[in-house]
Amino acid sequence: MEEPVERAPGLSVRLKLTLSYAGFVMLAGAVLLAAGYFSLSRGFHPGVIFLVRSHADLLRNFAPVAAIVMGFLLLFGLVGGWLLAGRMLAPLSRITEATRMAADASLSHRIALPGRGDEFRELADAFDTMLARLEAHVAEQQRFAANASHELRTPLAITQTLLDVARNDPSRITGELVDRLHAVNTRAVALTEALLLLSRADRRSFTAEPVDLSLLAEEAAETLLPLAEKRGVTIETSGEVSPTLGSHALLLQLTTNLMHNAIVHNLPDRGTVWVTTSVHPRGVVLTVENSGEKLSAQLASTLAEPFVRGAERIRTDHAGAGLGLAIVRSITQAHEGTLTLTPRRGGGLCVTVQLPAARPPAG
Repeated sequence: MEEPVERAPGLSVRLKLTLSYAGFVMLAGAVLLAAGYFSLSRGFHPGVIFLVRSHADLLRNFAPVAAIVMGFLLLFGLVGGWLLAGRMLAPLSRITEATRMAADASLSHRIALPGRGDEFRELADAFDTMLARLEAHVAEQQRFAANASHELRTPLAITQTLLDVARNDPSRITGELVDRLHAVNTRAVALTEALLLLSRADRRSFTAEPVDLSLLAEEAAETLLPLAEKRGVTIETSGEVSPTLGSHALLLQLTTNLMHNAIVHNLPDRGTVWVTTSVHPRGVVLTVENSGEKLSAQLASTLAEPFVRGAERIRTDHAGAGLGLAIVRSITQAHEGTLTLTPRRGGGLCVTVQLPAARPPAG
């Protein structure tokens, strides 16, 4: 964290505004007095005004009056400027206090500035919106860290138990024990790689290049065909050329995750996965649908959260770490797209990814 820059103490904004207001009032008063004196001197008639007989008498009688007026204007300018500046800067004090509380990790506080819309109100509302987003982001990160720790702790605890058994009874070291250790370690490695991929997508550390979603769908379908045949699932791909800009590796991971999710969480037999690509005025769209058990709209809306699985999914042999759709969402957001999850009427899930279309090359 960068240390705050130390600056020499200076005048407060309220005092600066007060002096500016008083100075302006004094200047206006001086101009009016000068104009009044000039008018009197131009229209001077001996013995008529102030009972003076010359310009010297006019100046001698006018000077005390001008001094009194200037003194009054100075006092009025200072007092009035101080009060007006305090009233005008009151919202800024609330914003400053909220900023200090946010710096102390108190993100739940809101300015909630009352009154009609003005520059200070716009600033306060923008700051409240930023605090709300920060609070939601921090809460999400805390949940993610807690869930990640829990998910990683489980395979490590199993590994520790198996190693303790092998150490206490070397004669029980068998191929079954080694296979279990290998399976647990493979799960831990897969989870770690998923977390790294999720972090990479969140950082948006990739170079954008032309990518055709239809080709990615065909490549992912070919890769996952053995798994689909093993589970009795049919993959149907269709659509048109759908060009976008982004990371080929990340978008391929997105497509693969969606299709893998659709295969695994499908009907036990004779399931189907439909993959389509299309071009719309607002961008290109990748849609992955799968048959399966009926899902509620509430459950479908939460499946993209990290480590969230449907209740019926936890016991499957390819349940994963609960990061598949979370990675899809992060990759989609990193490519400035939108992700929509809706339950199908006949059962299963429909996932739609909309990404910006690639602009055709000039000429």
